[in-house]
Amino acid sequence: MTDAPTSAGDGLIRVQVGLVVPVGPPASGKTSFVRALIARRQIDAETVVSSDEIRAELIRVPLAEGDSDEVDARIFEERDRRIVARLAAGRSAIAESTNVTPQARARLLTIARRFNAPVTMLRFTSDITDLLQQHSERNRPDITTADVRAYAATMMRDASTDQLRSEGAAAVHDVPGRRQGVTPTEAAERFSFR
Repeated sequence: MTDAPTSAGDGLIRVQVGLVVPVGPPASGKTSFVRALIARRQIDAETVVSSDEIRAELIRVPLAEGDSDEVDARIFEERDRRIVARLAAGRSAIAESTNVTPQARARLLTIARRFNAPVTMLRFTSDITDLLQQHSERNRPDITTADVRAYAATMMRDASTDQLRSEGAAAVHDVPGRRQGVTPTEAAERFSFR
């Protein structure tokens, strides 16, 4: 169950200024959703702090060749630095990565607490058939079908609405997707980030 939408009668789910944490396996629609928010001018591109984009900026080699614990540490340190800058300025940040493990979310929640920023978690709950279909439609050689299955299993085990709330989320919402016959643009239309 998700939180009841906070709205002014228009049915939009209002997301508070603060830290927004998409939670979902690869290919679940997180990136398409935030791109739709940007295209609809609901958020600025700078609001999205994407670990994949930071990886591309810092590493400049094919993803599979740049993977290591040291590289990952650099990427997430830079992600955290950008989130801190936005929250310190009183602006929202969307921490775009999978965020399916409690450890990944704990790091983000710690940052948000430093600035007394509310955390909204957006769950992307595609079933495995849809995930695998969406994965096959993407050009991501760095992520295998086995990776998608593993992330999906972790999501099922460690990212229920109750779990996310117990970790400190102020609000948790499920973002509709392919399973519900909803496009990323249609999903974006259901949210307000202002």
